[in-house]
Amino acid sequence: MNFNLVGCWALFAKEVRRFYSVAIQTIFAPVVSSLLYLLIFGQVIDTQIEVFSGLTYSQFLIPGLVMMTVLQNAFSNTSSSIIQSKMHGNLTFVMLSPISPLELYLAFVGASVIRGLAVGVGVLLVGMFGFDLTMNHPGWILLFAVLSAAIMGSVGLTAGLLSDKFDQLAAFQNFIIVPLTFLSGVFYSIHALPGIWQHISHLNPFFYMVDGFRYGFFTQSDVSIALSLTITIVFFLVITAINLILLFKGVKIRD
Repeated sequence: MNFNLVGCWALFAKEVRRFYSVAIQTIFAPVVSSLLYLLIFGQVIDTQIEVFSGLTYSQFLIPGLVMMTVLQNAFSNTSSSIIQSKMHGNLTFVMLSPISPLELYLAFVGASVIRGLAVGVGVLLVGMFGFDLTMNHPGWILLFAVLSAAIMGSVGLTAGLLSDKFDQLAAFQNFIIVPLTFLSGVFYSIHALPGIWQHISHLNPFFYMVDGFRYGFFTQSDVSIALSLTITIVFFLVITAINLILLFKGVKIRD
C-alpha cells in the first residue's frame, strides 16, 4: 500500500488544532504550573544544595522541569484525544477512512510531540532569560526532547486504546505516569539517594530521558549519554511496536 500522506497530514493537523483551540488549558496552564515548581523549590533550596559542580539548584532544576512538562503533556494529548473519540463514538469514522494504522499512529504521536515541545519551550524560555541557563549541546537537547515526547505520545496512545472510561485512564496516569515522572530525577540527582534507591532509579526509563536531556545543557549527567540514548531508543521502538500491533488488531476500537 502507498503511504497516504494527505490523510496522515489531515489527521495530524486536526489533532494540532484540537489542542491549539484551547491553548490556555493545554499550553499556558502547564507552563505556569512548572514555573510555580521552579519558584517554590528553586528559591527555597537554591542556596542550600549544589547538585552539579558550578551550578545553582535552580539551573539544575529547569531542564528537569522542562522534560517533565514535555512528558506529561505529550501523554495527555494522545490519551485524552483517543478516549474522547472512543467515548463520543467518532473514532469509528477515523477507522473507516483510508488511513492505515501506521499513518494513524504517526499523526497522533506527531501532534503530541508538537504539544509537548510547545509547553517545554515556554518553560525553557523563562529559564534561559531568568536564570542564566545556557545550552551547551542543542543537538542532544532537541534529540531527547523529540524522542521523549514521541515515547510519551505513544504511551498515551496505548493508555487511550486500552482504557474504556476516563477513570481507567486517570488511574493509568495517576498511578504510573506521574510517579515515574516525579521519580525520574527531575528534582534531584540520583547520586544523592541511598544505594538501593539508586538501583531502583536505574529501572525507571523516564530517568534516562531526563538525564540525557540535562546532559545537553551542562555536559554533566548521572549516567553516560550513550546509555541514556540507547535505552530511550529501545523504549521508543518497543512502545511503537506495541501500538502498531494494537492498531492493526483493532483492540478495543472495533468492538
